[in-house]
Amino acid sequence: MRWLFVLLGAAILAAIAAVVVVLPVGDDEPLQSATPQAEASPTRVQPTPMVSEFTDPCGTFETQEKAPYAVTGYWITPTSNPCTWRSQLQEIHRVGGDTVIRIGYGLQFRTVDRKGRVKTRDGEVDSLYKACEEDGVSCYESAERDLKEAHPDNRIGRVYVYRTDESFGDGLFRCQPMERSIDGGKRTYFRLIAPPDGSDDPTCDFSKGSTYDLILIAGSPEDSLTKLLDLGDQFGVQVFPALPLAPRDPASPIRANRKHIGTLTTVTRRILQDYGARFAERQSLGGVYQPFEVQMADTLADNPTLEVYADQHRIVRQELPGKPILISPYLDARKRVAFGQTPAQVAEGFKALARTGVGIIAPQDSRGTGKVGLYWPDERGDEVDERLRPVVGETTYKTAYHGSTRDYYREMAAAREEMIEGGHDVQLWANVEAFEPSGDEPCAAHGTRGKTDKKRLDQAVAMAGRYVQKIVSYMWSDFMTCGSPSVESEIMRDWQRPIAVDAIRRARAPEDGVEVRGYNLKDGTVTVEWSGGTADLVVSEVGWLDEDPLDELPEHMQTAWVPFDWSRVPSGEWVRIKVKIPSGQSTSEPLHVRIDA
Repeated sequence: MRWLFVLLGAAILAAIAAVVVVLPVGDDEPLQSATPQAEASPTRVQPTPMVSEFTDPCGTFETQEKAPYAVTGYWITPTSNPCTWRSQLQEIHRVGGDTVIRIGYGLQFRTVDRKGRVKTRDGEVDSLYKACEEDGVSCYESAERDLKEAHPDNRIGRVYVYRTDESFGDGLFRCQPMERSIDGGKRTYFRLIAPPDGSDDPTCDFSKGSTYDLILIAGSPEDSLTKLLDLGDQFGVQVFPALPLAPRDPASPIRANRKHIGTLTTVTRRILQDYGARFAERQSLGGVYQPFEVQMADTLADNPTLEVYADQHRIVRQELPGKPILISPYLDARKRVAFGQTPAQVAEGFKALARTGVGIIAPQDSRGTGKVGLYWPDERGDEVDERLRPVVGETTYKTAYHGSTRDYYREMAAAREEMIEGGHDVQLWANVEAFEPSGDEPCAAHGTRGKTDKKRLDQAVAMAGRYVQKIVSYMWSDFMTCGSPSVESEIMRDWQRPIAVDAIRRARAPEDGVEVRGYNLKDGTVTVEWSGGTADLVVSEVGWLDEDPLDELPEHMQTAWVPFDWSRVPSGEWVRIKVKIPSGQSTSEPLHVRIDA
């Protein structure tokens, strides 16, 4: 993992700038010289397991990598079983994972009945908060009583609730004893009282008569995040806990509701103050995750959700310096919907997100939902993958989509360079979706998302190319472990298969040649296929291999070079490049490249 940003050396920039890219944006666009990688480069920090194995009441768990795959981070869901996370982190780290991202919960605006009991959206008493009582009255009534004792004109204007399996320390509170924890048996409740504008007045002066928000957090007597960070230390995995999800705009649920951003800011500040007091020095705390999704679009600048990102980034910078916010927006490249976006429009969306100060933007590749396709420029006229037909119908890629996943990540990488030059330190990760739009084997407890396979994930990794700093996947729970065989078992069996992600024409005096980047290239043979023939080039015999990736490239990526006379290939022809290793395993997805003389 790499979190700190530094400038690449001028010599490296000059060397990269001299390279000629073989892969163009499309078959109707001219080749361009390779642009330098963005100047801000994160320092590589690889988490190290504390021990090779450990034993506790849940069993004995190994902590070593066994089958390191290109995907190195996964989303996981909250769980009530204390042993589940141990098994999941063991499985994730076994296939090379060094990052887990937690699914979170939302802050919700609620009303109360005449007894001050929190109601559900359907108007019933919410059983989750029914046990929140003090002195025989509801937490709402006890809070209002305490406020009126401070000044008779004090009142509670709005009530918010937030559920979590975490617990918190005194860092959560600003105004004790007005704010406090309440023992509810199986639940520990945390009562916060704050002004509705998000100012969170530090004077704690309740003697003036005002209106306040009451925020009730239904937490746990034991802190799940502490346990998860402890496991992170043991397995060498960094954890991104989820921040509260913003309340949604009822008129447009894909946007945050501006009316509640002030309260969300208060809750975020309190939680991060507590994290700072307890976890600021923990290496296993990689950062925090904001789970409110937005679509990457050129209209994003007007979306109130970006105010959420900006507010939370500011608080993270204050309370957890050096820890980034991670967000994962989604793409929609479909031509037949009004809100489909071109790669250029998505790049504008990336810039708008970067301006909020978030440290990591991990766009969903959206292949799992069928909103974007995985294809090369010379495959535009091909029929779409049959697994995409439930979303776009029986059609061609060119008719269905504005561009392929690769087109979008390329444009976002260029936008990232521009933002870094403007002083915005931001990483671009790829979130490859480990599921299909539908299938005979639905993987999730709810919904129709179907099982995918490693071959399709390899293809998604190849399409992300050299444009991203890390590859993560939504998600481990359900999607990587469901079905027979599961994707996890396929990775364990097939992890050494090479994946080529990028090829460029590169001369090493006095020979012309081709440089291939990818995974598991050691001892490989690079095969170049064109209309006039085939060339098999053994890297160890005629070329060279660099197993240490640049800081700007994902973990485990390697670079191979072999000599090749490009004058043998007719100008403008599409060429396919594969890599095969001595075991017989070869790339599932060949690179499609084109060069102009």
